[in-house]
Amino acid sequence: MEFLTNEKLTIVGAAGMIGSNMAQTALMMRLTPHLCLYDPYAPALEGVAEELRHCAFKGVDITFTSDVKEALTGASYIVSSGGAARKAGMTREDLLKGNAEIAAQFGKDIRSYCPDVKHVVVVFNPADITGLIVLLYSGLKPSQVSTLAALDSTRLQSELAKYFHAVADEIENCRTYGGHGEQMAVFASTTKVKGTPLAELIGTEKLPAEDWEKIRQQVVQGGKHIIDLRGRSSFQSPAYLSIEMIAAAMGGNPFTWPAGVYLSDGKFNHILMAMETILDRSGVHYNPVYGTPEEDKELERSYKHLCDLRDEVIAMGIIPPVSEWNKLNKNIE
Repeated sequence: MEFLTNEKLTIVGAAGMIGSNMAQTALMMRLTPHLCLYDPYAPALEGVAEELRHCAFKGVDITFTSDVKEALTGASYIVSSGGAARKAGMTREDLLKGNAEIAAQFGKDIRSYCPDVKHVVVVFNPADITGLIVLLYSGLKPSQVSTLAALDSTRLQSELAKYFHAVADEIENCRTYGGHGEQMAVFASTTKVKGTPLAELIGTEKLPAEDWEKIRQQVVQGGKHIIDLRGRSSFQSPAYLSIEMIAAAMGGNPFTWPAGVYLSDGKFNHILMAMETILDRSGVHYNPVYGTPEEDKELERSYKHLCDLRDEVIAMGIIPPVSEWNKLNKNIE
């Protein structure tokens, strides 16, 4: 069986539930024969590697290491879930300081050990901020770093599919933009349900306004709901979607769900957040988002929330003031 690429893919945080699922998904999708698993926690990491070998995937060379230099050297593609996990009662923002520090070191390690990496997908929360920090310290171009944001849009699709007793493909172009978290902007104007614009259904007997509001809240609280049900944060869905993202960067099918991307376009500046994006072999690129006046306001509120988080990280001394970003990464304007 053919592989999508022959280049090295490194999974960071591979001993965890997201990371181990990412590794298995990458092997099942036949992305590359050269898969490296990295995690500081060596015993669990070895256990993941052993289990994957027991799957008897054909033609693959699975390596594992707790040495970050060994893991990143020669990597063309990286997917990282290597932060602290969200636990019951926590928001993504509660993880800010610890994971921001992890992101800063991760970016520095990329600059040191694999400056020629082609694409990096950042998964660990709050992903908009950790992705921004990785971008700054890695020295990479904005098109080379993306973050997982699609999970909010797929949750919207899922909730609408359940409500209308439809299969996922019948719910088209579900979109959430801005922050990946409770401050996301949920758009209705982009979506069609079995060919009918969702906006035309809201407020009718087919979708009363109060039901739509419940759906919105279920999407916003989707991560919390998984924690309530399973006692731990999501791992199957973020693992699958992030590997779909890196597959697109490798030259597979373009990834067309929203991804987190760096913005500095006059309206949204010096921030990384979910937009209308295409991720393919050339990297991640975005287009302007147009919604209703209320949706646009919601997106602006989400942007402001992310700016506040960014400024918190600046105040902590983890990243420099915006005016100094170009000194840290010449690709950032």
